[in-house]
Amino acid sequence: MDVAILIIIGLGMGVIGGMLGIGGAVFLIPALTFTLGENQHLYQAAAMICIFFVSGSALIAHRKAKAISKEVLIRLIPAAMLGIVGGVALSNCSFFEGDRDYLLARLFGGFLVYVAFYNALRLYRSMKQHRNLERDEPLQRPKTVPAALCGLATGLASGLLGIGAGTVSTPLQQFSLKRPLREAMSNSAAAIVSISWLGAIYKNATLAQHGIGVTESLRIAVCIIPGAIIGGYIGGHLMHALPKNIVRAVFIAVCIIAAVKLLTVSPS
Repeated sequence: MDVAILIIIGLGMGVIGGMLGIGGAVFLIPALTFTLGENQHLYQAAAMICIFFVSGSALIAHRKAKAISKEVLIRLIPAAMLGIVGGVALSNCSFFEGDRDYLLARLFGGFLVYVAFYNALRLYRSMKQHRNLERDEPLQRPKTVPAALCGLATGLASGLLGIGAGTVSTPLQQFSLKRPLREAMSNSAAAIVSISWLGAIYKNATLAQHGIGVTESLRIAVCIIPGAIIGGYIGGHLMHALPKNIVRAVFIAVCIIAAVKLLTVSPS
């Protein structure tokens, strides 16, 4: 295991995760797959640990920018905590065991295709009309049921795929709760911090059933976390400093690159 490579991966994970409010696993898991080979359960367990630190460091910048909505989070987080437990349990089911664990990567890749398409459409509309679509839409008080469903979907995706699930939470907040892009990303970072620790404990505790020692996950996480914390802090500030369309364009590019890698991953 090349420690230097893992440190660089951690820095990239932190910058991307902090800037996009997604935790960074959409970068981390494909990067680990590319450098170390296919081992999805191990990478998910390590990613959930790292996600907590990335989002935690990015959250400092989001709070400073006052971009977080407590009204959304108090409705979203409880359901997300239930969802992440269910998602991890689903990822550990017999369908994804043994030489079929690569199907988790394929599933994640397929979802990222949708996320990239959705955000590309919004980017096109914004550029075509030459105005900030989210800023022109009046903010409404979030409704409890849509926010809870958003949280449940976020938690399920996080636990099933080993991601922070900002790629789920952000577009769902935009669509169902009508939240602006930066607020949705900032809310996603706050939600990730609130639930990722739970997913990390559960996933790592069940690694043995896949023939993987928890120390393997911890070794990867220890190498990645320092760079991820630094990158997350930098990325969190970049989110609020860069123009909205640039942030969205980077988000789309990351989703496409990760989707290609995960959809073409070979069984271990």
